[in-house]
Formats: sequence, structure tokens, C-alpha cells
Amino acid sequence: MPISAQMREAIEKSSWIRKMFEEGARLKGLHGADKVFDFSLGNPYPPPPEAFHQALTKEVAAETGGVHGYMPNNGFPAVRQSVADYISGQYGVKFTGDHIIMTCGAAGALNVVLKSILNPGDEIIAPRPYFVEYDAYVGNHNGKIVQVPTHEDFSLDTNAIAQAVTPKTAAVLINSPNNPTGAVYSMQNLVDLGRALEIKSREIGRAILLISDEPYRKILYDGLDAPSLFIAYRNSVVVTSYSKDLSLPGERIGYLALHPEADDVKAMLGAMTLANRILGFVNAPAMMQRVVARLQGVSVEVDIYRRKRDLLCDGLKDAGYQFIKPAGAFYLFPKSPIDNDINFVAELQKELILTVPGSGFMGPGYFRIAYCVDDSTITNALPGFKKVMDKYR
Repeated sequence: MPISAQMREAIEKSSWIRKMFEEGARLKGLHGADKVFDFSLGNPYPPPPEAFHQALTKEVAAETGGVHGYMPNNGFPAVRQSVADYISGQYGVKFTGDHIIMTCGAAGALNVVLKSILNPGDEIIAPRPYFVEYDAYVGNHNGKIVQVPTHEDFSLDTNAIAQAVTPKTAAVLINSPNNPTGAVYSMQNLVDLGRALEIKSREIGRAILLISDEPYRKILYDGLDAPSLFIAYRNSVVVTSYSKDLSLPGERIGYLALHPEADDVKAMLGAMTLANRILGFVNAPAMMQRVVARLQGVSVEVDIYRRKRDLLCDGLKDAGYQFIKPAGAFYLFPKSPIDNDINFVAELQKELILTVPGSGFMGPGYFRIAYCVDDSTITNALPGFKKVMDKYR
């Protein structure tokens, strides 16, 4: 039975992250897991905090009839209100539970938003490099990604974004802290972007939605605070999950939060709630909704990731690599010493070091290292990183 042309193309462009992860499994079978240094997949390193186990135990013990049944498609009202109360303090904007939709992770939330706003042929502007799945998500809803560059330090180039706006522009999609670069956009960067989008929205006669993908928001280093998108721009929505800050990627629990003063806010929320259902998610997992309601503000120990970042950065700097030290998330995005980042990653693979070519993130000439791994993986891989770099010095 033939598969669709769209899926055939998607298979041919399948994620470099998964390719390298699967290659890692093969190499581990050949050489032993302790001999392979796998930096390919952004799987959170520490286990969920103890507060999660306590909340889960309480929810299981408190079960009564109907707790596993359907609920409103946007989530349990009490859960949405708990999220709203928390993020009102975090973002400096007053939310109610009505502005929150519980989703199957940030990926589910992003698909819900795109389903709600895209007409066939509409465009989503995305600064590169960006998370590899964005192309697929936009394509799911018959849209098109328009890539724009970032500055050399990976901050937003608001002029490039403004110049890319056309009458077909439905939204701008950003990700901070960023995967793959670890960049965190400043408040001034967001304010400048908000002003540019206000001007462009008036020019094209259509409100441009600003979508911020923020699953790494709580993983910040060196005393840095994440600025509020909602203060910078009114027509905005945040999609996020508990996958990274609570180490729960397999539980598929997250939410979207729409600015209370966004244009057509009631219609938008109605469309998003319906999209949550008809995309097949129906609703976010019931048990996890009730658990995370108890855990607003809780996260893993971020200092664990900071120590790993510093261990890796110090070692690679000594080996001659060039990079911008990440301010958040758990990824490093060094420059490849040769133009062909795919070939360089292949050289690292000969030393049983698995990284991901920057080309997979629309960032050719770089490669991504996910340092959410055991310290010994970093330490034991450093001689191999140096050996490969020495070939090109």
C-alpha cells in the first residue's frame, strides 16, 4: 500500500537527532554502552524531584470514581486555575484559568495553536537555527516555514523578521531558552520584536501571532531571569511542558497560555480547545494534570546542568573549539572547524562520540551537543573531541 507523498518526503528528511540516537544504540551493541559517548538526544538527566513522587502518590491514594474519565477538552478547571495563578506572577500579566489549555506536551500545544490559525499557504516565520520538528508541525496544517537568520550570538534579528513579513504571515515562532543554541532572548530583544510586529500587523491588516516555545524556561544559569513575552507583545501565546523542568518527557503533559488581551481571545480559545480534541489528543492526561497542579514552581536542581555545562565548555575550550556559552537549556552549539558539519560529526563518530549536525537545525557549520548526560560521559569523551579537533588545527 503506497504511503503519502508528504510522509515519503518526511521520511527522507527524518530527524538527525533520531538518526544519531539510533546509531548510538547500534554502536553500544558493538562496543558496550560505557565506550560510546552519546550526546544526541535531549533526554533530561536527573530523575523527577521528590515532590513529584509525593504528589503522584497522593493522587493515586485519593482516587475516587470518575477520575479517569473525560473532562473538558481544555483540561480540569482547577488545574487550569492553578497554572494561571502561578504564571500570573511569573509573566506579570493577570491570567484566569480560561486563558489556559492543558495539552499533551509543548508539541501538542504547538500543533493546537497552528491548527487554529493556519489557512493553506499561510507562513510562519522562524529564526534559525530552530528545533527540527517545527517544519513538520507547520506542514501538518498546510503552512510554510519562512526561515530568517539570527545574529552571530544567536539573538533575534528583528529587522530580518520584519522584512520577512508578507500578507500571508500568520505568526512568528521563537524558542527561548533555545534548542539547539542555549540562547535566551533578552527583554529588549522581545520588546523590539513586539514593536516590529505591531507595525507589520497594521501594514498587512492582520494580527501576527507571536508564539513562544518555552519548555526550558526554568533551566537558566548564572542568575539569569527569563523575560516575559506577554509584557512585550499583546498578540502572543506561550506553549510549554513539564518535560524538562520536572524531567517528565514521557508523560506528555504541558499547556498553552494565550494573552488575556489578544485579539479575538474568546474565539481563539474556542478554536484551540476544539483543535485539542479533533487533532486526536482529546485532552491532556488526567492523572498528570492533577499531579502538576500540585507542583507549580517546582523544578529539578538546575545547578546539576550548570556544572555539566561548565565541565563541557572548559574541556572543549581547551581543545580549541569555538562556541557561545549557553545561558539556558542543556545544549551547546559549537562551530564546526570545517564547513561541512555533517562530515565533522562523522569524524566524531569514529571516536564513538555522537552529536547532531547543525544542518539538522537549519544551522549549517555548527553541531549540537546535548549535555544532559552523566559527568563521566563528558569527561571520557573530551580526549576524543580533542583528537578530532587536532586533525583540523
